[in-house]
Amino acid sequence: MAGIGLSLPSNSTHRPAFSSSTPRSSSPRCCLSSVKMTVSVDEQKKTFTLKKSEEAFNAAKELMPGGVNSPVRAFKSVGGQPIVIDSVKGSHMWDIDGNEYIDYVGSWGPAIIGHADDEVLTALAETMKKGTSFGAPCLLENVLAKMVISAVPSIEMVRFVNSGTEACMGVLRLARAFTGKTKIIKFEGCYHGHADPYLVKAGSGVATLGLPDSPGVPKSATADTLTSPYNDITTVENLFNANKGEIAAVILEPVVGNAGFIKPKPEFLNFLKKITKENDALLIFDEVMTGFRLAYGGAQEYFGVTPDLTTLGKIIGGGLPVGAYGGRREIMEMVAPAGPMYQAGTLSGNPLAMTAGIHTLKRLQEPGTYEYLDKITGQLIGGIVDAGKKAGHTISGGHISGMFGFFFTDGPVYSFEDAKKSDTAKFAKFYRAMLEEGVYFAPSQFEAGFTGLKHTEEDIQRTIDAAEKVFKDL
Repeated sequence: MAGIGLSLPSNSTHRPAFSSSTPRSSSPRCCLSSVKMTVSVDEQKKTFTLKKSEEAFNAAKELMPGGVNSPVRAFKSVGGQPIVIDSVKGSHMWDIDGNEYIDYVGSWGPAIIGHADDEVLTALAETMKKGTSFGAPCLLENVLAKMVISAVPSIEMVRFVNSGTEACMGVLRLARAFTGKTKIIKFEGCYHGHADPYLVKAGSGVATLGLPDSPGVPKSATADTLTSPYNDITTVENLFNANKGEIAAVILEPVVGNAGFIKPKPEFLNFLKKITKENDALLIFDEVMTGFRLAYGGAQEYFGVTPDLTTLGKIIGGGLPVGAYGGRREIMEMVAPAGPMYQAGTLSGNPLAMTAGIHTLKRLQEPGTYEYLDKITGQLIGGIVDAGKKAGHTISGGHISGMFGFFFTDGPVYSFEDAKKSDTAKFAKFYRAMLEEGVYFAPSQFEAGFTGLKHTEEDIQRTIDAAEKVFKDL
């Protein structure tokens, strides 16, 4: 790594051979795996070091703000040394110090079929022979668009972009263009990217005009953003009554992932569908996280509630930068060049992202996919919560399919206000101890976790065993 003074270990030397993601065979490596499995946890822990990660991160802080290109990676919420990743495969990841981790972040959701999937990599290699970006239409866009439209109940037409943030920017402009109104309702703890109108949360749990959460966001940019606690029907009703005929849309994560894992109450999504329809407003599901994860058709298939518009990302790019927004044809035909609402992107629909997305979605169509995700995730979260309670800790948690979360507070957690009751100091200690045990969760109490098809029952049991050990010492 130029300029840092590091000598990075090669994959063949730094990956511990006890990895459960390594195929079982009669090869010498697997024979070594059997030997390595006899090494005690304490012996493994003695070798845990982040010296090279520390060197790399210190150098990065001179090059990039905070040393990272996305804030949560800096471990500010949990303390300690951020890890610098060298490689990933299946359900595991390796840092530049050679430490191996069972990964429950999955690149923040996209790696649902496993990191560096062989079929996806092969397909990408073939696509790259034709070029990496055309800046012009390609057939692969048609293929992925048809797959998305056939899967997601609300989507009759789709526009591909390059990130979830870009998708949410586009869908907001579209909702305002279609309705001729400007105000929107969003929910505290729901994250829809870093565009100015979304960087707002509710005041003290009371409906209020939005005030920006970030310097550089003028009040004028958030003046039309109304906020409500998640799962709060009364506040939403009051907002509609106080802003008659002015609300263009309600946007939300149908299952919150950016305030931890928070489910909607049984009646909440149906209520939003009803009140938006009654007020000629649009209902927007931000399914950047939940799309193709809770079910093949996303949260809207899982809960049986169809919004007017949907944003997607993460999984539909198979690990490459991607986003999308889509919905009813009459709304989507407002988008240029079919209509007057302008939005464009140089790399939108690029052949690499389309290829990775196509092959990822094909895999998710296989029978038993979501049943398996639900099974292993239920085992994982049940094991962690049980271990915590047995050790005398206050903890709650839940999951749907391959998405989960747990809080160091009594449940149920139905809003960001509930989530903020968590013992974040205890979570930080738990997080750092689990890292040393070879388990990588999201480095914040307020982020959901993800499982994938490459997670094995051995991965799950090793994680639960590690949690039991850590809870006893916490």
